[in-house]
Amino acid sequence: MWQLIQIELFKISKRPRTYISFVAITALIAAVQIGLKVDGASYVDFMMSTTSSIEVNGNVLNGYLICYIILQMLLVNIPLLITLIAADMISGEANMGTLRLLLTKPYARWEIVLAKFVAATFYTLALLVWLAILALFVSMWVFGTDDLFLFKSSYIVLIEKNDVFWRYCGAFAFAAVAMTTVAALGFLTSVFSDNSIGPIVTTMSIIVFLTILSTMNIPLYATIQPYLFVTHMNSWKEFFDQQVNENNEAIVGSIQNPGRIINSLWILGLHIVGFVGAAMYFFHKKDINS
Repeated sequence: MWQLIQIELFKISKRPRTYISFVAITALIAAVQIGLKVDGASYVDFMMSTTSSIEVNGNVLNGYLICYIILQMLLVNIPLLITLIAADMISGEANMGTLRLLLTKPYARWEIVLAKFVAATFYTLALLVWLAILALFVSMWVFGTDDLFLFKSSYIVLIEKNDVFWRYCGAFAFAAVAMTTVAALGFLTSVFSDNSIGPIVTTMSIIVFLTILSTMNIPLYATIQPYLFVTHMNSWKEFFDQQVNENNEAIVGSIQNPGRIINSLWILGLHIVGFVGAAMYFFHKKDINS
């Protein structure tokens, strides 16, 4: 199995589109960091304009806030970058005519499918590690660190400097599960096609459709929204909500709704198992003609 995984990782490393994702993330993060470094004061003034009654000491525009801004922007778009590889794992082989040759090797079909999915997962994790290095560590180096000041929809969160870093570790770990779910969906769609474009477009169309469905405030759809994986993609933000005591003071080291994080992980995990299991089943039944 490990030999199969190594082969699949080698194939991924030889695809030019693999590096497009890393270059795109680097360029986008650099653009945000440069913009805020040059004109961050204007952004802070705008952000603080509605909180004139709150006194905030220290450096508001620090690396922790920059990372949060970047995550809000990029974690919505990263599924497309992941789909470029995940939806090509099987369909790309069929398109090149090497899938039949692969099946002549002394491996069961389920081993081939699992090895390809593990390789796609490695790629997903590598992309997130690169995102963490640039968004968090580089931002901390360039902008420094201080308390994290966040605007929520109806309230403000102020997290002490020493209580922030572990929250980002949790947020990135959660994002890894969420993005692996996207990879699993793309991987499943690749089973049904002999070219790469179809699965990529199909995967992104499904994500867009379900995302719209999950935000529609209609009773008919409200019953299924909690079971859609896209509903739980942004639950990483729960790491940045704190519990408060009877004096309305934030409790250091607490999470307001840890149950939501656990529930989201269950839903995402079940989707991963379901998508990969379906991919194994349909690939086992698939007639390989190319």
